[in-house]
Amino acid sequence: MPYAYTEDAIPIYYEAAGHGVPIIFIHSPALGHVVFKKQRSLASDKQVITYDLRGNGRSGSNDQPMTMPQLTKDVLAVLNDLEVERAVICGYSNGCSVALEFALSYPERTEAVILCGGFPEVNSFLLQNEFKLGIYTSQLKAVGLLANVLAKAHCKTKEFEQELRQYVLRSNPNVVAQQFNEGLHYQCTNRLTDLKKPLLLVYGRWDVVVPHYRKLFLERVDDVEVAWVSKATHQIPTKHADEFNHIIRDFIERKVNA
Repeated sequence: MPYAYTEDAIPIYYEAAGHGVPIIFIHSPALGHVVFKKQRSLASDKQVITYDLRGNGRSGSNDQPMTMPQLTKDVLAVLNDLEVERAVICGYSNGCSVALEFALSYPERTEAVILCGGFPEVNSFLLQNEFKLGIYTSQLKAVGLLANVLAKAHCKTKEFEQELRQYVLRSNPNVVAQQFNEGLHYQCTNRLTDLKKPLLLVYGRWDVVVPHYRKLFLERVDDVEVAWVSKATHQIPTKHADEFNHIIRDFIERKVNA
């Protein structure tokens, strides 16, 4: 199994398939790379890279406090191990914070940015409570409960639900709690004017929690597009994979390959 090693010697598990424009997918806490299982079909003409955040899935961790810059360096470690010079950075939910921080910190390694259910800060009551629930559940070591909730929310079939549940159970609850906490307090709104890469925002039409954040991006980023997934709430990569993959392909063809 392939591992990239970080500056602090943490093994980061990743998978890579296909050839073409590299896309690295960044999951939200606990879900692991498995949540992007249905994006593997993009490998027919793209290089699809998925990985487990430190302390998640098969990746290691240590006892040091978690920071957002540290999480972006983990992305860098994977790209370096694959000898990928520049990639499309695609974040999902809280993984969007890592994607944004990476693009702002390493623009020379960023081709474009795709945020699925993205936000540059947490400033709403509903989203704050979702993060706090993730923190408290992890702190209580109730990973089984977290695994059940996430698997039920993301999967249409019992088989995939079981696979995702088992993968969430591999997570280190202390690390997951720190990652939720980092996401809760992350804020890059005032730095969005520095984002000079093409940006795609993907939201579900029925998502009542995060789409309003698009205004913060539209006001500050020069090259930004918004794509809406019909009849979708938040769990787009798993429940609306075909539409999501089509949106990704179209964006890359127009903004990267062109």
